[in-house]
Amino acid sequence: MSQESETTGGIPLVVELNVGGVFYTTSSSTLTKASDSQLSSIFSGKTSIEKDAKGRYFLDRDGVLFRYVLDFLRNDSLILPEGFRERERLRREAVYYGLPGLEKAILDANTEGCGMSRSLCGKRGVGYITVGYRGSFAFGRDGLADVKFRKLSRILVCGRVAICRDVFGETLNESRDPDHGLSDRYTSRFFLKHSFIEQAFDMLQEQGFKLVASCGSGTAGAATEQLKPGVDSEENRWNHYNEFVFVRE
Repeated sequence: MSQESETTGGIPLVVELNVGGVFYTTSSSTLTKASDSQLSSIFSGKTSIEKDAKGRYFLDRDGVLFRYVLDFLRNDSLILPEGFRERERLRREAVYYGLPGLEKAILDANTEGCGMSRSLCGKRGVGYITVGYRGSFAFGRDGLADVKFRKLSRILVCGRVAICRDVFGETLNESRDPDHGLSDRYTSRFFLKHSFIEQAFDMLQEQGFKLVASCGSGTAGAATEQLKPGVDSEENRWNHYNEFVFVRE
């Protein structure tokens, strides 16, 4: 008897999938493990499904996030990488596939990551993040002295460690944080691996943060202190420091 005829609806025991362009191989028993789910309906033959040009079953969903769906079905548990930033998108996938157990596991993972009780943490974790940067204005060249270009040396991040990781993920540089193995604490030693302040603001906005306060030092103006070798005196006049406080409630 061929493998194709060994399961209900002609679904083989070993299933090759194309999920949004990402390929997986798994078993039909894994895909039908949650009997009331959309996946079970598809791979038990109750619902039709298209195939791609290579004969793989095709799902028009997020292929990268599907790995966590499979992990949950295989192990009855969910383990997310540190700094995972797509919990809400993964929760939507759980809803689409009809997996309430996975949705609950995602919300529980959020609660553990924020280091608070569930009543305080909610779905995403409340808290503050302060973003600061030191910058200057570099003047234009070739006679364009009136044109000033913003120049940032480093973007600093302060706040609860778990929330900072949740927002900035892999763009967060923790190399100078001596207690980087601990999550339930605060730090003022993080900085970002890039120098694009708008990108930092976008990431905060995407994670539900709102700006509540800001302050700036002003520029050095007519400062006359001795400069280090190689430091441009004109640029040094325009050095400044700014901080922005964001909150998620």
